[in-house]
Amino acid sequence: MLVEIEDKIISTDVFSEAFVCDLSKCHGACCVEGDGGAPLKDKEVTLIQDHLQKIKPFMNKKGSEAIANDNFFYLDENDEPATQLVDKKECAFVYFDKKSNNAMCSIETAYKAGEIPFNKPISCHLYPIRTKDFNEFIAINYERWDICSAACKLGSSLKMPVFKFLKEPLIRAYGETFYQEMEAINDELKNK
Repeated sequence: MLVEIEDKIISTDVFSEAFVCDLSKCHGACCVEGDGGAPLKDKEVTLIQDHLQKIKPFMNKKGSEAIANDNFFYLDENDEPATQLVDKKECAFVYFDKKSNNAMCSIETAYKAGEIPFNKPISCHLYPIRTKDFNEFIAINYERWDICSAACKLGSSLKMPVFKFLKEPLIRAYGETFYQEMEAINDELKNK
């Protein structure tokens, strides 16, 4: 089932499915596995380019070498920019926390340290929601991936729907009013 808010077509899975990232179980596998880098908006390419020197100190050696050789992004099969990969595996901006061995984002870490004025790419911040821009609308869907089974389990135990877990990035991407409309739709769906 689908619902519509403004120019967004939203799968009702974002309301009905539960999700809370559980880094202690997955160790950030979504930043390491998969078949491509994180999708980037054109404005994110510019922001990263403009602030790359402040992000680099947070990167690991392999990531720094990857972007030195191949730039920090590439164009995917749809000619859309995506973050560069290290050895066709993890995102070039990943580093591994020494204590937990969790994959961490050097862009997000630079942002939290106050070094840059923007957070990680919105495609990462919104995960497990995936968006697709069409000419007249934006599709918003929940992406199921077996590496996130611990997140689904934790979300179920906490009774946390995907959209509530992703409140901050949804507001970042589409604004407070959009998120309030999502809450209203959630209430309607629960009452059906």
